[in-house]
Amino acid sequence: MVTIDELKKGVKEGLGFIKDLEDILDAEIVASSNANLLTRLNYTSHIPCNGVEEPKSTESYGLGVLAVFKTTDGINIGFGSEPGDLSLNGIRKALDKARRNMVYDPAFRSLPSPSYEKPLLREYHDQRLMDIRDEDLVTLGWRVLEGAIGVFNDKGVSDKIIIGGDLTLIQERIAVGSTTGIDAYDESSLIMASVTSMIEGENTKGSGWTTGICMDKFYPEDAGIESARGALATRGGQRIDDGEYNVILGRQPVTDLMNNIIIPSLNLSMIDAYSSAFLGRMNKNVAAENLTIFDSGALPGSSGSKSITCEGLPTGRTDLIEKGVLVGFLTDHYYSLKILADKEAKKKLGVDPNDYKEAFAPRNGFRFETGGGRSYRRRVSISPTNVIVDTTDEFTTEDLLQKVGNGIYIGRIWYTYPMNGLGPGDFTSTIIGDSYLIKNGKLSTPIQPNTIRINDNINNLLMNITGITRDKRPTLVWAADEVVHAPEIAIKGVRLSNIAEDR
Repeated sequence: MVTIDELKKGVKEGLGFIKDLEDILDAEIVASSNANLLTRLNYTSHIPCNGVEEPKSTESYGLGVLAVFKTTDGINIGFGSEPGDLSLNGIRKALDKARRNMVYDPAFRSLPSPSYEKPLLREYHDQRLMDIRDEDLVTLGWRVLEGAIGVFNDKGVSDKIIIGGDLTLIQERIAVGSTTGIDAYDESSLIMASVTSMIEGENTKGSGWTTGICMDKFYPEDAGIESARGALATRGGQRIDDGEYNVILGRQPVTDLMNNIIIPSLNLSMIDAYSSAFLGRMNKNVAAENLTIFDSGALPGSSGSKSITCEGLPTGRTDLIEKGVLVGFLTDHYYSLKILADKEAKKKLGVDPNDYKEAFAPRNGFRFETGGGRSYRRRVSISPTNVIVDTTDEFTTEDLLQKVGNGIYIGRIWYTYPMNGLGPGDFTSTIIGDSYLIKNGKLSTPIQPNTIRINDNINNLLMNITGITRDKRPTLVWAADEVVHAPEIAIKGVRLSNIAEDR
């Protein structure tokens, strides 16, 4: 990877060059270097396999320029990027692209200026993760498999086992500078394991995951152990009838709903586009009073933490829902200024944003790449970091089971998406594993995977929460930018529908 000093040098020299150009009022330069290291898990007990595949990696570096141009037609904004070149030649090429792409944006106010706040995290990454060897990555992959296979062996199950997933390490370096005074940099790493275990022919599936930012506190075998236990526990699953059920959402379903339905509706750009389930509801009850949600970008020791945003501003805490009341939104600098000047803002929010400026602090402007990394190729967009789902409740899992009495424990969902856009709040999702009937306050018969969908409305779910566990666990779902610190949540009257059987 390119060093942080090389990235900082590229930004500094680029700003020196741009400051002398008469047609540019202001400019922001970002330089980044990213690596994504991965080892696939592919174990089949009854078919010859490698178990752990050879490690793979992708690396990229380059720079991007966002420029404010002074033209005969007024102020135009343009963005361009150049891969693999941090020199002045790379700056010129990126700037030429920005000129060709420039457009008039009546909502643009300014580029970010330095914040009065200071970054709360410094040198928080584990250098051993930045320097990891291929051999060490493969060893970590084997630890995942050994954890799963050990559980199966202990139960005397050795045939028709399928274990798949991956172990991924993301390494990120970024430097940001601007003519408005921004001068910031960051270096971070994240390692995670995600695995699914199945017993072929028994309609059974279990999942497990673990995340970390420190080699000494990362235990990949835990993901394998959890997935194998889930596969064993869900043998003999049955179908259930359509209907409304009292349910407990496990941590993965909570995270999936946050990622695909709830957090997008708490994104200020979605409010701006009239495309949020919380349109016009700021300072109103949108959930049960025992639910609090906030984003915490500088949470020490958490996998989603960053020192700065990709605009060069400090990360921090953004309150979103407090004791059931909508109190804030995730935003970047552009949308923070846009909402304050928007003549229709009160219609979009339900309040005058100028009375609640702190609710629109720009702590979530990032350039996340699909699959991980902070990309010089992208303009800033709004992304969460560490989403904390908190509560005033003191329930344990056993307390929630007793509270539900008879119902459904939903342990894993997939293919969650809004129907007719985010605004109406309607969504659907498939229950694919780790799920059980609840009878007399205890987990009972497993539910057959891929036979039931949730078809409901997110506003109904949030308002009908009856209990939340105090314990939370960092949880990731596929292609998510954020880590959700997820509890288990009990909800009454959730609509479940059968999926037709194959014939």
